[in-house]
Amino acid sequence: MKILGALIILIATTLIGFSFANRLSNRPKQLRHLKYALQTLEAEIMFGHVPLKEASNRLAAQVPKPIATIFLLFSSSLEEESTNVKIAWEKTLIKAWPETALGKPEFEILMQFGATLGQHDRVQQQKQIRLTLSHLEREEADARDAQARHEKMLKSLGVLSGLLIIVLLM
Repeated sequence: MKILGALIILIATTLIGFSFANRLSNRPKQLRHLKYALQTLEAEIMFGHVPLKEASNRLAAQVPKPIATIFLLFSSSLEEESTNVKIAWEKTLIKAWPETALGKPEFEILMQFGATLGQHDRVQQQKQIRLTLSHLEREEADARDAQARHEKMLKSLGVLSGLLIIVLLM
């Protein structure tokens, strides 16, 4: 019975460690998907002259989840007649953010981006998108650095903490 309990503790703590490491490794991937989505949005605005609602629907089909969820929810929020673009973007980010592995800095960057979305002409909007992309580029570099430094440690910490708990309980 003790061996079964020890095995359950070890498996649980190992899974927790791997879960944290997985979130850490998903952050740079999701940042790349987000950057791709914003670059595509820039192209849609500049060359396609597509409305935001339609562009968001197209983006949702082109990027994987959870980034696709952000643009899908944004598109549906834009369908409501009583909302403006800024409010729709903010509501969307708040609703979809828990599904992502992105952090608070990315949230702040995207909230600032949302404040300018749909407020300017095409050229100014392009400048805002490029500014957002440069901020996300910096965050992606930080995320890759954090992943390289901490991913293996988190996995090991999960296993080792389970072993420590087992030793303390025996």
